[in-house]
This record gives sequence, C-alpha cells and structure tokens, in this order.
Amino acid sequence: MIDREIAKSALDKIIKKSRVHLYKPIQIAEILYRHRLFGDIDLLNVEGYRNKSKKWRDDICIQLLRRVSTSSQKYQDDVFNDNAMPPILLNQLGIENIQTGGAVEAYIYRNFTAKHNQLSEALAYCLNTTKEIFDVNIFISSFRQQAGLKRSIDKVYEIIVFSLFSTLVEALDLTVEISVNENKKDLLQEFGDFGIKIMCLDFNNPKYIQNAKVYRVGVTNAADRGLDMYSNWGPAIQIKHLSLDETLAEDIVGGVSSDRIVIVCKEAERNVILSLLNQIGWKSRIQSIVTETDLISWYEKALRGRFGNEIGASLIGKLCSEIAREFPSVLEMPEVLMSRHYENINDTFWE
Repeated sequence: MIDREIAKSALDKIIKKSRVHLYKPIQIAEILYRHRLFGDIDLLNVEGYRNKSKKWRDDICIQLLRRVSTSSQKYQDDVFNDNAMPPILLNQLGIENIQTGGAVEAYIYRNFTAKHNQLSEALAYCLNTTKEIFDVNIFISSFRQQAGLKRSIDKVYEIIVFSLFSTLVEALDLTVEISVNENKKDLLQEFGDFGIKIMCLDFNNPKYIQNAKVYRVGVTNAADRGLDMYSNWGPAIQIKHLSLDETLAEDIVGGVSSDRIVIVCKEAERNVILSLLNQIGWKSRIQSIVTETDLISWYEKALRGRFGNEIGASLIGKLCSEIAREFPSVLEMPEVLMSRHYENINDTFWE
C-alpha cells in the first residue's frame, strides 16, 4: 500500500503549483467527496471518473468561483499523470478520506479558503482605496511578496492593464470607422447581405462608426501564451509577466493572428523580448512594448495628474469591478462549503 505521506506530498505539490482558483485540487476533492458519499467510483480505474470528474469540479466551481476551467483538455487531464495524482495515489487519498470522515476534502478546501483569504487581504488594498492614495506598484508588489499569490499575479497584472487601457480609451471618446472604397460600391451591392451581417455596411450606408473598445479574452491558459486582450481597432495585446525563452516567445507571436501586437511586460524583460523577437524574425509584427514602468507612470497620471478628477475614480471603479469578476469568492464564503461543515472535521495528520 502507498504510504499516506507520499500521497499527501503529491497533493501538496499540486496545491502549491495551482493558481488561486485551485481547479485541479478541487477536482481531486470532488472525486473524493463522491467516492466517500456514494461509493460508486473505483479510484484505481481513472477512465471511470476522468471525464465525469470535470463536471463535478465545474458544478462546484460555478458556486465557488462563478466560472469553470477553460484550459485545454490535455492540461486538465494532466492531473492524473504519474508526476501529479495517478490513480494509485488518489486511491490512497480515498482510503484516508473515508477513514477520517472527509479530512482530505476538508484539507483541500481549507487550502482554497486560505489562499482566498490571503487574496482578499491583498485585494482589500484596492477595494478600499481612493484615487488619492492608490499606488499600483504597491498593489503589484503585494502579490510578488506572498508565495501563495505568486501563481495568480499574471491575472492581476492583466486586470491592471485592462482597467487602465479601457478607462483611457473610454475617456478619450475614441471611435473606429470602417468604410468602403467608392470604387468598390458595386461589389458591396453584390454582397449586400454579407456587408450588413458582417460589417454593418450596405450600398446606401458605406461607412460605419463605433466606439473604440478593449476586451479581455478571459481564458485561462496554463502555458501562459496566446491572446489576453484585443481591441476593435487592430492591436492584439499579450501580457507577459513571467520570463520568456525563445520557444515561448515564438509561440506567443505565432499563436496570435495579428500583424499588430502590443506586448506588456516587466522592465527587465523588454530587451530580452526584443532580442528573441529579432532572432525568430517576428519583430515586424510588434507594434510596441509597454513596460511596468510605463504602467506605473500612466496610473500616476490617471489618478493624480491634470485629469485625475476626470478619470481617476473611473479607473479605480473599473479595477475593483474586474477584481470582483475575476475573484468573486473573495467577497464571501460560498454556501456550498459551509453546508458541508468541513470545519467540524478534525484529523491531526490533515490539519
């Protein structure tokens, strides 16, 4: 029989590597919950619960997080790999969980709660601030300095960038116009239904104007590559908080079908990124590189510069609303965990 120390060590590694949403640990917890309550799972037969457990995880994540995992199926299935939580280790956790009346489940959800309490304290700085005192550098640093939050700093970074960009785009009253070349109006008339359905244009209205907007893609990608934000006037925006290597740099640019890419990164990464892009021949596709120094400067101007009274409060409001949307469980403890009474389960080994 596998020693419970080995099984717990494997679980701890998964918890430690997880971002604050803890999708993989929650999936394990829900498998163990089902196994304990209904006894209808053979934990040694992974095919019996591989796909079903994703639904069990998603069902509770909707209640805990108001979202579900959007990572690739391959990444989600990695939880059962030999270097993560293979069936033989999960079976040992199942034995432990039944013998202790749910202590392993409680352990996982206590870790979830602890991470979210830690997150709540960090986010409180933003949620309880004003434009006069908010310092984006302090906010970012609070995530870098806490080990339990480092895995989630990329999402916080994304929120910081989106809140600033969208606030400035709205404050500037930017508009985007598309129009048809006068010499092509006959072609537009030929494809009139296409023009109306796809471009909001027709023969009598060959010009369309709309408000400029920035959008978050909102898809969690475990490999930290791909598109993070996009605009309706052209640029695709990739936010890179983690360090790059040549392969990842190529994946980032090659994975975004735009010839105008804006990269947001740490100051120390700027020259590395430029060098890598030159090496792989992609520099021509980069419209600009925005660094953390730029972000800090722009936040200062937006909050306390000449137009601080006009846009500062809107920026803080946008920041807070995006935080609440990304991390809803920091505002209150979900009822589903309270209803299971994990607080009443005590086991010295699983404290």
